[in-house]
Amino acid sequence: MITIQEFHQDFLQSILSDADSRGLMKPQAFFENVCEVLTSTGDLTSNYTAAEYTKKGLEVYGYDYDEERKILTLLAHHFFQDEELQTLSKSQIDIKFKKLKAFYTKCTEGFYQSMEEAFESYSMAYNIFEYQNNNKINKVKLIILSDGKATRNLLEIPNESIDEVEVEYRVIDIEYLYKIYMSENSGGDFEIDVNIPCLVIDSMSDEYESYMTYLNGNKLVEIYEKYGQKLFEQNVRTFLQFRGNVNKGLKNTIEFSPKMFFAYNNGLTATASKVEVDKNSNITKIINFQIVNGGQTTSAIYAAKRNSKLDVSDIFVQMKLSVVRDTEKQNDFVSKVSEYANTQNKINKSDFFSNSPFHKDFKNYSKRIWVAATGGSQKRTHWFYERVRGEYLNEQAYLKPSEKRQFQIENPKEQLLDKTFLSKSENVWRQKPDIVSKGAQYSFSEFADTITDQLEKDSLAITENYYRDSISRVILFRTVERIISKADWYNGGYRAQAVAYTISYLSYIIKKQKKYLNFNLIWDSQCVPDALITILEDIAEIIYNEINNPPEGNANVGQWCKKSACWESVKELDYEIEIDEELLLDAEEQKYNRKVDIKDKILLSGIEMQSFVVSNPVQKWKKLHEYFKKLDKDDNQLLSSTDWGVLEGMCNGRIKLATELQSKVLYKLYCKAVNEGFIW
Repeated sequence: MITIQEFHQDFLQSILSDADSRGLMKPQAFFENVCEVLTSTGDLTSNYTAAEYTKKGLEVYGYDYDEERKILTLLAHHFFQDEELQTLSKSQIDIKFKKLKAFYTKCTEGFYQSMEEAFESYSMAYNIFEYQNNNKINKVKLIILSDGKATRNLLEIPNESIDEVEVEYRVIDIEYLYKIYMSENSGGDFEIDVNIPCLVIDSMSDEYESYMTYLNGNKLVEIYEKYGQKLFEQNVRTFLQFRGNVNKGLKNTIEFSPKMFFAYNNGLTATASKVEVDKNSNITKIINFQIVNGGQTTSAIYAAKRNSKLDVSDIFVQMKLSVVRDTEKQNDFVSKVSEYANTQNKINKSDFFSNSPFHKDFKNYSKRIWVAATGGSQKRTHWFYERVRGEYLNEQAYLKPSEKRQFQIENPKEQLLDKTFLSKSENVWRQKPDIVSKGAQYSFSEFADTITDQLEKDSLAITENYYRDSISRVILFRTVERIISKADWYNGGYRAQAVAYTISYLSYIIKKQKKYLNFNLIWDSQCVPDALITILEDIAEIIYNEINNPPEGNANVGQWCKKSACWESVKELDYEIEIDEELLLDAEEQKYNRKVDIKDKILLSGIEMQSFVVSNPVQKWKKLHEYFKKLDKDDNQLLSSTDWGVLEGMCNGRIKLATELQSKVLYKLYCKAVNEGFIW
């Protein structure tokens, strides 16, 4: 078990490594890392933006706006960056909150008019003024982020009001972050107190237990208001406001026929890892509660009460609650329930990307492929792909000291990569800087859709060469971050947008020349060649000046960079760029490399399938045979004669050691059954 001290050490090293590899100031890296964690847990939305403003009596490092709940969040931090765990004192907390509150008050009075437009803080102040001026703020959250540990009683700060707007104070310290890590890696303690009657359903399954129950509208609003997006971490849907027919129908029922809501609405499908039931058959506690279908219903009821001021006390929502008995299967179970429950409206391909074979392939490559020793070092290392946050630390949890040192040597912190950062580096090379400028979650969704299309078109798309090139693009991205941070012309604003547009423009120019960047040059040396750095320095300065001078009507630089029109204007730049031929590949070279790569992938896939078939006992294949045999009664042509022959041969012992072709058939049948809900 990882202690909080060990977690703190690892967390600090992650920040220092991230700052060094990307050219960030350490507090900046700290702020960005913590906000990404809070976005994933639902404490912040995907709209959060880093925006620093520090003057006498004022201090803020970023903000977030929850459009649905009309909650404005202002963020400050106290980063000790000390190897020893420090205590966050009451005076330090009070000073930070005082400065945050002062900044909010000044923004509501039009403070943006006296600020410089070239910085993110101008956009922040302008947006806050607009939100307040248009009555779009129901609550203000002032949050302090810290790598220190606050005394528990200091965290219980009563709410206040400013001009009839509720102000909530929160401290996110190292203990809070540690609990998030433990929750994600050790089962968690996310609990909701309720008192609702239930009917126990005999599911006849060892996998889960089921309950039928209901929630009152006010109780659902109370739960959503307290926990927000935490309730929907594994829900494939997002609320689309009252725009679609379904949501208009919900609003009309809530407003005009609230007592008919139970009859008209399909209700909620939810999961949990555990529930507590009293002697009167009332559920009193739900642990790890997830609404996997019914996000629109929940949001509609909340919006009806909070935004439209409608009475929801007469509304009752039915709920099917499934409790997973095997905690190790929790994520897979929730994903399957979510997938099959969400069938009413169109769902994006990215919605189920967490279960994509892309992650498995990419993770396997990261474990298997060594990075060439560079700079005279004799140590060979891996890039560590963190598919699930906390994985890097978790893999070291039970290692002996000597094994842990070896792990860290082979997987250095500076070569830690998560899927969110990967999506950014991939999207900018695919010339989507406007998407990346919208934020990490938008970028990840776009990347997921693109990769899913690629996998559907060519199941061998994620090859070893793709892996190497992707890592090279990560190195390229980090290099451009450092270039801009250190440039004489850089004044401190809109760095993220400048990075995205610089790399996309380089990609655009190379593609226009019908060439390909030779990423092998980056992979082999694990750094960007000097000749390419010179080119990037020139491009970055031009791009920075361009995006900081938006056309009339687009004074907000941050918002301008999110528009496709911004990217179109950048592509129209009349800029001569000469790229050394040694940095490029022509079309024939690229085509040949791709052909060889796919051939290697086919061979590897064949070996992996054989290994899978051999590693599973005959009992499992008999179970699969029974599954298809039952289905075949309704569809006599469900499987081909070849499929039946191979499957039956595996079950009756005729096939002692499956060939590559036989393994391919068996693996295909296994995948088909699992995708239909078969429990392997």
